[in-house]
Formats: sequence, C-alpha cells, structure tokens
Amino acid sequence: MSPRLDPRTWLRYLLAPMDGPLLLLMLALAGYAGIVMVSASPERLPLVAVNTSIAFTSMWIAAKIPPQRMMSIALPLYGLGLLLLVAVALFGEISKGAQRWLHIGVTRIQPSELMKIAMPLTLAWYFQTREGMIRGRDFLIAGALLAVPVLMIAKQPDLGTSILVAASGFFVLFFAGLSWKLILPVAIVGVVGIGSIVATGDIICKPGVEWPGLREYQKHRVCTLLDPTSDPLGKGFHIIQSTIAIGSGGMTGKGWGAGTQTHLDFLPERHTDFIFAVMTEEFGLAGALLVVVLYILLILRGLFIAAGAPTLFSRLLAGALTLIFFTYAFVNMGMVSGILPVVGVPLPFVSYGGTALVTLCLGVGMLMSIQRHRRRVGT
Repeated sequence: MSPRLDPRTWLRYLLAPMDGPLLLLMLALAGYAGIVMVSASPERLPLVAVNTSIAFTSMWIAAKIPPQRMMSIALPLYGLGLLLLVAVALFGEISKGAQRWLHIGVTRIQPSELMKIAMPLTLAWYFQTREGMIRGRDFLIAGALLAVPVLMIAKQPDLGTSILVAASGFFVLFFAGLSWKLILPVAIVGVVGIGSIVATGDIICKPGVEWPGLREYQKHRVCTLLDPTSDPLGKGFHIIQSTIAIGSGGMTGKGWGAGTQTHLDFLPERHTDFIFAVMTEEFGLAGALLVVVLYILLILRGLFIAAGAPTLFSRLLAGALTLIFFTYAFVNMGMVSGILPVVGVPLPFVSYGGTALVTLCLGVGMLMSIQRHRRRVGT
C-alpha cells in the first residue's frame, strides 16, 4: 500500500501537532457533553456534532501554527477586532436589547468573541517586546490596550463577554509581574463593594433606585441573586429552577434522561448556559465532580505547559489561556448554582454554542502548539 494511503500514516499526520494529554481531556469532555446533550436537547445533536467538528478542526489548525507566527498576527488581529467592534456600534444588529452582532452577508458574527483570543495574544506580544526592561508605564499601556475593547463590549451591552476579555488581559498582566500593591487595593475595594451590596440589598434593590454605571436589567440580575424569591416567575425563575435541579440530583442523580426539571421544561436554556444543572440533576454530585476533575486536569496541564514554555510570549499566553478556561467554568458553575449573577457564560467545551466552542478550542490548539515547539527547542 502506498504510504500516502496508509491509514497509520494519516493518523500520525493528524496527531503530530496534538498534545496527548490535552487531546484525551478534550475528547472526554466532548463525549460527556454529547451524553448530556442527548438527554437535554436531542434535536440539536446534529448541529452539536457539526460545531464540535469545526471546533476540533480549528484546534488542529491552531496547534500547527508556531508561536512565532502567533506573535506576528497578534497586533493585526487586535486591530481587526477593534474595527469590527466599531462596526458593531455603528451597524450592528440589535437582538433582545443588545447590539452585539454584525451581519456580513451570508451569516452574522459576534466580534467580541475574537477579542477573547486577540487580547491575550496582543498583551503577551507587547510584554515580549519589552522583555528585560518592563517598567510601570508598560503596565499602564497594556491596561489601556485592555480597557478599550472591554469598555466597547460592555457598552453593547455584553457584561459576560466583557468580563471574560478583561480576565484574559488581567491574567497576562499578572503573569508579567503586575505588583500586588496594585492588585490588593482593587481586590479590597471589590470585597467591600460586594459586602455593601449584600448588606444593603433590601434598600438598593427597591424600584426606582438607580445604580451608577449599570443598566436596569443588570441591577435586576444582582438583586435576583440576593433574593430569587422576590420575582419567582420572572427574573428569579432561572436561578430557582436551576438550584432545584442541582439539589434534587443528590449524590448519584435521577438517572440519564430522567431529570424532571429538564424534561418537564422547568429548566430554561438547558442546552446552553444551564447544562451543568442538567448534568447534576441526572448524574448527581458524582457527575458534577467528574466534570470538575476533567477541568482541573485540563488546567494543570495548561499550567505545566506554561511553566515549561521557552519564551516570555509563550509563557504569558499559555498561562492566560489556561486561566480563561478556569474562569469560564467557575463563572458558569457559580451562576447556575446561584452564587453568582446570571451573565450568559457557557460551560466550556460542554454547552451548546458554536462560536464559544471554536474560541475555546483555538485556545487549546495554541497550548498544543506551545508544547510542541517547547519539545523541539529542548531537543
């Protein structure tokens, strides 16, 4: 048989750019997601298969791009992202009160998703150019590069995506050596602010009380988190039904396909943002811990790759991408469990949704590329 037609040759070619542990973890998450999706929303399974195929192909392509090439496209990608965000502000489609989408003829795109990749790429590139002479003003410049798209996305409004983009940039700043003297005051102000909201919730959540810098629906999200029963059939419905589903699952769950909150249509968005509630209702605490363990292993592998990366750019990028996976999982599980406001963040690699899945798989592909080229440098 000709080598070109030898299946083993093709398999080696397909697996060559891949990192074995990351690939196994991704396959495990994809398999688990498929099992849950068949129960939660079986009619969407064909589209889920298409989205997953596209995402894994994107991951494979990203794994073949050398880190040096990633550096060369970082700034153009950031510029393109800003132009698209401006286009959204000027010509974007309005859906459910938010102007987030841009129609490009055959389809529509959400440019803010591009910034989840462009932001850590650009900041890692910037600090690489300043390696060995990083000063305080460099963090100010990097902060400005981060603030512009974050504010533009928040204005759409899209609080969930703006938080994720801000987090991706902050992680680069942190790994680049941002001083704790700057981090701690902000953290203290945040803790005090959250404590004040909790303590005065009954007063500031009354109708007619405006919250500076937030829209009315964003205020309702926070107030509903504090007391979901204040609007059990409206704003609080999501959280109430989700916590019922999670609590009713017990240790081992009600069984695959037997979730009452899911299949009696009490649980909203069960195939997207609230799929963790479906998982926990049907497979219980054991099923939830399984996905948590998979995420922990994924994060540990990413941090291992970051620690062994040969360049500052690779270390910063790998570290930021890895912690983004953690942020996605933490925020989604927190909002579904009723300890964080509902901000529309999917469960990474599990929730239905093509755009977010492709973005996340691109991040995994970049980690694979960094690991692959670290091995080459070491040989």
